[in-house]
Amino acid sequence: MRTKVAIIGSGPSGLLLGQLLTRAGIDNIIVDRVSRDYILGRVRAGVLEWGTVGLLEQAGVAARMFAEGLPHDGYSLAFDGRDHRIDLFALTGKRVMVYGQTEVTRDLMDAREVAGAPTVYEANHVQIFDFDGAKPYVTYEKDGVTHRIDCDFIAGCDGFHGVSRKSVPEKSIKTFEKVYPFGWLGILADIPPVSHELIYANHPRGFALSSMRSETRSRYYIQCELDDKVENWSDERFFDEFRRRLPAHHAEALVVGPSFEKSIAPLRSFVAEPMRFGRLFLVGDSAHIVPPTGAKGLNLAASDVYYLFNGLQEYFAEKSEAGIDAYSERALGRVWKSVRFSWSMTTLMHRFPDTGDFGQKIQESELDYLIHSKAASTAMAENYVGLPY
Repeated sequence: MRTKVAIIGSGPSGLLLGQLLTRAGIDNIIVDRVSRDYILGRVRAGVLEWGTVGLLEQAGVAARMFAEGLPHDGYSLAFDGRDHRIDLFALTGKRVMVYGQTEVTRDLMDAREVAGAPTVYEANHVQIFDFDGAKPYVTYEKDGVTHRIDCDFIAGCDGFHGVSRKSVPEKSIKTFEKVYPFGWLGILADIPPVSHELIYANHPRGFALSSMRSETRSRYYIQCELDDKVENWSDERFFDEFRRRLPAHHAEALVVGPSFEKSIAPLRSFVAEPMRFGRLFLVGDSAHIVPPTGAKGLNLAASDVYYLFNGLQEYFAEKSEAGIDAYSERALGRVWKSVRFSWSMTTLMHRFPDTGDFGQKIQESELDYLIHSKAASTAMAENYVGLPY
């Protein structure tokens, strides 16, 4: 097989890049080691920056999002038993869209199927070769047969554990990592959310987040120990603890019900530099991970796609390598700003085991300053709705 761009991974970044390339008339093939149903069964983020919304519009997959998604003009920081609203729209003129990553993925998969663009699921032993030369290629096994895809470029959209970053020699890549000393215990339940906007709660018992996927499906989290086990948490125990960490009026309004998904996620920050190696480009989680506090994971993947798509389009349309040459620097500039914001939000809203009395007073002072300073609130709002590409 021969194509212009081989895309490894059919998560939202790979599918979004593929959709944009297809609409621009640039041939591409997506290869993934797992099945379509497995991908759609994964539970992921649900807050989209307005820039991501615009990119989905450009890709022609925004209709259902606009029909079913929930535009949010603000969110609440809860501490000292009170709500303090950050008015995103008043401070920035922009808003965010609550629309689950699974739905974004489904829309992109459906659009790819309509376009007739090829995707290979359940591809075993995916490997990439000669990306440091002029003729890269990808191999995989399917139904016992080895296949080869010759291409001009390879986009590694296959996540933190994928083959793309692992194929780069260690001496050619530098990684930066911070592991946080706690995790998030999260549940999904078909119950109405406790508030129509997100609530980020800082409480002496630990952080809590009230989020949603729709007006009838809630996504709730609480900070927990890294070595905690899901089996230790019945629904009743979770809701009792979640209720304790909310302001009283939210706690009283909380509707409970059986969860259908429950998991514990560790928190980390991770960045790999650079994001280009010859004709191989790292995209999304294959290059960087952020804690979910700032709602940046999917949005950072989308901004990577923006820079890479524009560089590839320029290359194939104008024979100019300026865009692809600038990809890593442009993407990393935005990545590090988002990593900083996610770290800042995590530090601000969680209780750390080694904070001490002094550190706790600093955190409380920072929260108080944030809500009483328009400049500080604006800076937070600008980062939350998404920095410009």
